[in-house]
Amino acid sequence: MKIAVLGTGMVGAAIASRLVECGHDVTMGARDAANEKAKAWVHSTKSNARAGTFNDAATAGEIVFNCTRGTGTLEALQQAGAAALKGKVLIDISNPLDFSRGMPPSLTVSNTDSLGEKIQRAFPDARVVKTLNTLTAALMVNPRLLPGEHVNFVSGNDAAAKATAKQILRQFGWKDSELVDLGPIQAARGTEAWLLLWVSLMGALGTPMFNLNLVAAPKA
Repeated sequence: MKIAVLGTGMVGAAIASRLVECGHDVTMGARDAANEKAKAWVHSTKSNARAGTFNDAATAGEIVFNCTRGTGTLEALQQAGAAALKGKVLIDISNPLDFSRGMPPSLTVSNTDSLGEKIQRAFPDARVVKTLNTLTAALMVNPRLLPGEHVNFVSGNDAAAKATAKQILRQFGWKDSELVDLGPIQAARGTEAWLLLWVSLMGALGTPMFNLNLVAAPKA
């Protein structure tokens, strides 16, 4: 499958590399087609890897991963272009974290809205699925780095789009029992807000290699 990965940072590189390992043809998108990080990723990957602008990648991809920094996400997607995103599953991994005042970060959007919802409103013809945004990059693409089961949340308005996203998540190593469908895209308000606690936990634990598991009482 042809997949676009928008973003050249740690998350974008991890997602793009894992997709190639899974047999997909991946185009990494950046603001500048000559982006050095994207070129270096292509050189290190060698096969089934290309680089281009955000629009180049989104046009080429049947599925689009948004791995851009949350504060620049909407601008990046505008550069990708509504026409290139139309009808496509847009898997959003971004978080609206604001580090302008240092640590700990705050959220640029919260409570009554989320970045996931903003993306869906800005690109109504895209099929936005929020997932993987509650984890460090290494665990996103290899959940078995942690012992036992732990969860990854999925939300979005389009059931078929979520099913497509889950297929790729299974290729990454996620078990069906670990994929928790929270319903529509509004659930991104909660998963994005989790990052405030995630940052504190990373400091307390001294590592980003942790995640949640859910324990629920049996249904009556």
